Amino acid sequence: MYAVHDHYINNMTIATTSEHHQEHHPDLRVWGLLTFLVSESLMFGGFFATYLYLRGGAAVWPPEGTEVELFVPAMNTIILVSSSFVIHLGDVAIKKNSVNGMRFWYILTAIMGAIFLGGQVYEYTTLGYGLTTNIFANCFYLMTGFHGLHVFVGLLLILGVLWRSRREGHYSATKHTGIEMAEIYWHFVDIIWIILFTLVYILTLF
Repeated sequence: MYAVHDHYINNMTIATTSEHHQEHHPDLRVWGLLTFLVSESLMFGGFFATYLYLRGGAAVWPPEGTEVELFVPAMNTIILVSSSFVIHLGDVAIKKNSVNGMRFWYILTAIMGAIFLGGQVYEYTTLGYGLTTNIFANCFYLMTGFHGLHVFVGLLLILGVLWRSRREGHYSATKHTGIEMAEIYWHFVDIIWIILFTLVYILTLF
């Protein structure tokens, strides 16, 4: 009888210790994502620094015939910035244990992201110049294309969250790391675009 009691106490102690360990130690997947985003920030930083260097050494920027169109990118910016607020509502919903609410906001975010990419493709097809036209065009397509790739990856993450949410109990108020990681990544994509839009589009007006 005492042996059974001791065995029960030991199991409870192990379970409590395990719960305590999980409660006070952050999920390393989030830290892994943050480390990855820091490395991506350095890469984008290299693009931006190169762009500013080339711009500073040019008599005319952008060169004649390779001006940027502002209306579509401005609409895209409004959509992408708004989507950051929308995806956050999905995180708020799951923390209230509303899987359906999370799905709604993440589906809306995915639609907004797809519209952004569609706008970017439309812009590429109407500009009238290509990647190798001149150094400005080269920088323009590399930076916006690289960012577009990140938006596409973000869409895949969001769709992955929606796919996994079909499983009963996969996400809840206490289990939502995947949702938070998708949101963090999407905010990163948004911040990078704001910087890119300012450098490539807004500054060309001055």
